[in-house]
Amino acid sequence: MSVDNVTAVIPASSRRPWAVRGSVLAVAAATGVVLLAGPASAHVSVQPQGEAAQGGYATVNFKVPNERDDASTVKLEINFPADHPLTSVMPQPVPGWDVKITKEKLDKPLESHGNKITEAVSKVTWTAEDKGVQAGQFQQFPVSLGALPEDADQLVFKAIQTYDSKEVVRWIEEPAEGEEPESPAPVLALTAASGDGHGAASDDKSAKPAASGHGEDAEKASSEQAAEDASDSTARILAVVGILVGLAGVAFGVLSGRRRTTS
Repeated sequence: MSVDNVTAVIPASSRRPWAVRGSVLAVAAATGVVLLAGPASAHVSVQPQGEAAQGGYATVNFKVPNERDDASTVKLEINFPADHPLTSVMPQPVPGWDVKITKEKLDKPLESHGNKITEAVSKVTWTAEDKGVQAGQFQQFPVSLGALPEDADQLVFKAIQTYDSKEVVRWIEEPAEGEEPESPAPVLALTAASGDGHGAASDDKSAKPAASGHGEDAEKASSEQAAEDASDSTARILAVVGILVGLAGVAFGVLSGRRRTTS
């Protein structure tokens, strides 16, 4: 009996499962690629516009992506570190959002420019006046703050994100060396102070929010945002490529099964 005859006597129903298995594997591979190519930083984060130098002032952006397909983010609460109280916190107005600043008395008063400070901002809360941050979007909340501590290399801000579905996500886990928390809190990295001991952004201009969107700080912020957007775009492209590879595998498996059935 020839090889062709041996192939012919094998029932088509016995050969089709191989094509089906190939299709399933291809879809599974595509799904894995999509999962791995998802946003690596889909949590509340904080980045400075320019530098955030020890002892100085800086304008920072709290970035809030919407991680849900069926709900909008309608509230953001940022809790300020109690171990390093900040004497100046000024949120920049964000269209469509109401902002509330909460202050608390300090256990130990601070001295700032010859003045005695007895309270500091403990929390800033933004509440959407309309639809909020919808699916597939993100929103930035700029805040001018200082004076940044001189004895720390980072500040941890615990964030609470609320959706219109009443779901509350707490980004409050502090990072540990060598480990990535499941719900990491936003961390602001501080750079070394300049020679005058006040930091690179300690003048009055840099202490004010960049409302106009012009100047060196705005250009740096724009560059950083472009880099983040490019990273997100790369992740989406990889996801699309994974889907296409999976579909190609499915088509190949189906066609192979048909060819063997008709041969």
